[in-house]
Amino acid sequence: MNLFELFQNRIAACVSDLGQSVDLPKGVDTGRITVEPPRDPSHGDLATNAAMVLAKDASMPPRVFAEKLVPRLQALEGVSSVEIAGPGFINLRLDSSLFHGVLRSILTDREAYGRSTKGKRKKVNVEFVSANPTGPMHVGHGRGAVFGDALASLLDFAGYDVTREYYINDAGAQVDILARSAFLRYREALGENIGAIPEGLYPGDYLVPVGEALSKQYGSSLLKQSEKEWLPIVRQAAIDAMMDRIREDLAALAINHDVFFSERSLSEGGNRDEIAALIDELKSRDLVFQGRLPPPKGAPVEDWEDREQTLFCATQYGDDVDRPLLKSDGTYTYFAADIAYHRSKYLRGFKTMIDVWGADHGGYIKRMTAAVKAATDGLGDLDVKICQLVRLLRNGEQVRMSKRSGDFITLREVVDEVGRDAVRFMILYRKNDATLDFDLGKVIEQSKDNPVFYVQYAHARCASVARQAQTSINPGSDEFKHADLKRLTDESERGVMHRLAQYPRLIESAALAHEPHRIAFYLHEVASDFHALWNRGKDHPDLRFVIENDRDLSIARLALVDSVRIVLASGLSVLGVSAPDEMR
Repeated sequence: MNLFELFQNRIAACVSDLGQSVDLPKGVDTGRITVEPPRDPSHGDLATNAAMVLAKDASMPPRVFAEKLVPRLQALEGVSSVEIAGPGFINLRLDSSLFHGVLRSILTDREAYGRSTKGKRKKVNVEFVSANPTGPMHVGHGRGAVFGDALASLLDFAGYDVTREYYINDAGAQVDILARSAFLRYREALGENIGAIPEGLYPGDYLVPVGEALSKQYGSSLLKQSEKEWLPIVRQAAIDAMMDRIREDLAALAINHDVFFSERSLSEGGNRDEIAALIDELKSRDLVFQGRLPPPKGAPVEDWEDREQTLFCATQYGDDVDRPLLKSDGTYTYFAADIAYHRSKYLRGFKTMIDVWGADHGGYIKRMTAAVKAATDGLGDLDVKICQLVRLLRNGEQVRMSKRSGDFITLREVVDEVGRDAVRFMILYRKNDATLDFDLGKVIEQSKDNPVFYVQYAHARCASVARQAQTSINPGSDEFKHADLKRLTDESERGVMHRLAQYPRLIESAALAHEPHRIAFYLHEVASDFHALWNRGKDHPDLRFVIENDRDLSIARLALVDSVRIVLASGLSVLGVSAPDEMR
């Protein structure tokens, strides 16, 4: 039961009815009407902007329109009072029976409560992580991984058909450097003293196993080959090994992708060169031309090569400058490959694409958005979500050095130290475009100041109440569904019911905004409400969940507790965090 959607539809019907007397245009857009919780709970249970957004259509001030609408709203079933606020906002107070209906919906729907059909199974591609397969994943990669995975889960819960995708950057200079670095470790595995790793190669010990595997498979035969011969062999072996490691690191965070898409396949995937095909298509639409670009702002003159280039007309689609598609040696630019890649998503049926990028890619958004518009003839939609930097701390002090890699903390080190739940929840407890301070010491504290513990402890408390109730009043399996919820009269109980009623609306609004952090914030609010209710029972025996000699009241309160547990478990599941029945 989505209380907010229910009243949005009812208010829209009232507006249509009113339109017959105030001369609203036929077909006026009631989709602009919103219904949400008032910012100040003392103002009521629901607030609507109906008068504010439709008054212009009625050619009258919003407050006058509101005054005409109020009598119809007052006549709605379950509405106890209606008030106009400010220039024309309308606040509604509801009968408790409506919130009792929400509880019954939770107890009936169980884990399906809050699940929406709003997405109408629309296909959405969420591409995230996509780290270069040149080394271990660091904590910054982990932030994008958790955010992307939670966003995909949220969209799925809201009714979208979601595909999780990883774009493997297995073409270009960086993977050739990886291959040469692995070849050096291969020589080392054969007994050669390689000395210090030359500058420009990857020095990490993570390539030692790759070299050892190559020596076992090929013996010394690769040494007899030219670089042109051994490079593709070693490159593929190194990429495969790095991707295996990346998959293992992601699995430690309970993240699994549906698709791993190879960049190399765009130009070396068979009979068709997708990048060349894209450029030909853009040429046919007069979106590619030969021209010259000014040097980048701030670039030294000696670093700039003034030459005629093959350029994409990015400025026609909102970019600042036109963009090159070919390098001076005739090979494709990264940008050309990226356009072809996003075009492939569109051709696979994804009109809606979400890319999760790192903090250093913000300047790339405008050109990629322009490219998607061009490659899909304006039919594709790209939303880029930037995950800002993660500052790793330990009890307030910044942590810089890694025990394993020597220069940065790997994602796996963090997961192994504090656990998957702490990593996922704390990453999602901060908006993705804000810098995150992740304190390794504080995220494992068992205190109310640790958000993940605070929320999980609320779920464990709910489970504890249920266990204790089994030994005292032994409620039947269907008793909660038929509980006399009118007995829930305390303001703190009503506050919890109000909070639980917000969950379906929250799912839909968070999915629409592509903001899974809203779920984490909401769960913390639910936990806070429940802990406050628990504490009131400690101070006031008449507010305890189980009351001797009053089974009906006990069943009603246990039904409320079970509803809290269901919503906490649901939200945590969306975030990919466990909902423990006990905290140890």
